[in-house]
Order: sequence, then structure tokens, then C-alpha cells
Amino acid sequence: MSTVVEELASGGVRLAVPLLLASSGELLSERAGVLNLSVEGMMLTGAFAGAAGALASGSAGVGVLAALAAGLLFAALQALLSVVLRADQIVTGITANALALGATTYGSRVLFGDGAADSVPGFDPVAVPVLHRVPVLGPALFEQTVLGYAAFAVAAALALGFSRRTGWGLAVDAIGEDATTADRCGLPVRAVRFAAVLLTGAVSGLAGAQLALSEVHAFSDDLTGGIGYLAVVAVIAGRWRAWPTILACLFIGVAQSLQFAAPALGLHLSAPLLTTLPYVVALLAVSGLVGRSRAPSGLTTPFLRGN
Repeated sequence: MSTVVEELASGGVRLAVPLLLASSGELLSERAGVLNLSVEGMMLTGAFAGAAGALASGSAGVGVLAALAAGLLFAALQALLSVVLRADQIVTGITANALALGATTYGSRVLFGDGAADSVPGFDPVAVPVLHRVPVLGPALFEQTVLGYAAFAVAAALALGFSRRTGWGLAVDAIGEDATTADRCGLPVRAVRFAAVLLTGAVSGLAGAQLALSEVHAFSDDLTGGIGYLAVVAVIAGRWRAWPTILACLFIGVAQSLQFAAPALGLHLSAPLLTTLPYVVALLAVSGLVGRSRAPSGLTTPFLRGN
């Protein structure tokens, strides 16, 4: 039984890593007032660019750089529409996701249609001496790939660097709550929002690279499978706070892992039911049954100086 629990924990953390990266950026973007529903598209584009870059160069490191660049370019387009042109954030996000799905599906048929996706260079797990032998948590936390460890570092850095105890964190919250007042106080509202969306694109691109280069060493149509939307849900479940959002990501990851570990645990549940479990958890989080939460007052509200 202990081996099964270790596998459940290890699988849950592994599945939570890309979710953790994407939600860390999405949290910052929403705190600044921009609902970035295009996280799914950013991740998918990053996964495709990462696999294509790694395949073309023969280097997983080059694939990571390509994923970062793709995520930033995608985010720049999103920021241009939602921050500069003040387009509807929900409509642009959903449209961008549809565009990313179509473009990457076509690109996958062109580049990987002959089965070349199976030979994409990637990253292998690196065990931390001694620590990886700790029961249950050891294999889960200390047998990650280089990108997995980087994901933990990035999530922790964003949580600490933009906490409500730092000047940067307070500035982001002020802009997300009341952009007009923040502007009158001298805060660069548009610049901060634009930068927050770009940061979301960068970490979402890394999340896509984690999926393509660390998990499957390949690319397939719709590789992300809705993880970007779950990242938005994790932010809501975490009540727009960093550490609760991280816990929500881990919880969703374990829920996803349960579908693989359930038979060994003696849980004879139907596969479709286990597959939908993470989304049931997401529905409960969005409905508010996990506790009351209040979104930033300025979320989805475009900023126009003089309003």
C-alpha cells in the first residue's frame, strides 16, 4: 500500500507541475486586473514550439528557449488586445485559445505527421541524493526533471516576490483593485498590466515545455487537454492568494493522478468518472463551496485614463 501511495503522490506532483507554473502567472495577471483565459493557448503554443525547437536542433535546452519565445509572443498579442486596445478579455482569451488549437494541430500534422514526434529530445528525472529516499514525499518532490525543479523555484519566487508584504505585490494589488486611483498615485497601470500578461506567457510557455519535453518527449494534438483552464480555476480556488493557489494545484494534480492509481488502491470506479474528477473539483471551487472569496475589484475592467 505504501508503494501505491508513493506512486499516487509522485504522479499528483508530476501532473501538478505545469499547472503550478501556469497558475503562478495567471494569479499575478488577475491580481493586476487582467483575466487571462488564453493560458491554455499559451501552454499549447509553448509545448508545440518546445517540441519543434528540440526536434530541429537536437537540444532540449533550445526547445525550452523556443517555448519561452512562443509564450511571450502569444502573450504580447493578448496584452495588445486586452490592455492597449481594451478588447473584451473573455472573448479575446477564448478566441486566442481556438486559434492556438487550430494552428498547433496544423503544425503538428506538418512537422510530426511522420512519427517524428516520438524522437523529440527531452529531460529525464534527476534524483536528489538522500532526499529522494524520504517516504512518500521523497520520490514526489525530489525525482523531478530540471524543468520540474525550475517550476518549483519560479512558483516560490513569484509567491515571495509579489506577496502582499512587498512593494511590488502591493502595487499590483492596488492596480487590480482600483486602476484609476493607482494611476493618480503615479503607478504605471498599463505597463504593469502588460508586464503581468507577458510574465504569464513566459511561465505558461515553460509549462507547455514541461509537458512536451519532460512528460511525454513528444507533441500531440491538444496536448494540454484543458490544463490552462484548470490554472484559472486553481487561482479562484486559492482565493487569489499564492500559497493557497499552490495547494489547489497539488490537490488537482492528485485528483488527476487518482485515475491511474485507483485500481491499485482497490477503488473500482469507472474510468470516465475518474477522468472527470479534477473538473468536478474545479466546479466545486468555482461555485464557492470551498469558501467565500472575492476577486480583485478591477478584474476584467479595461483601464482608460480619465475614467
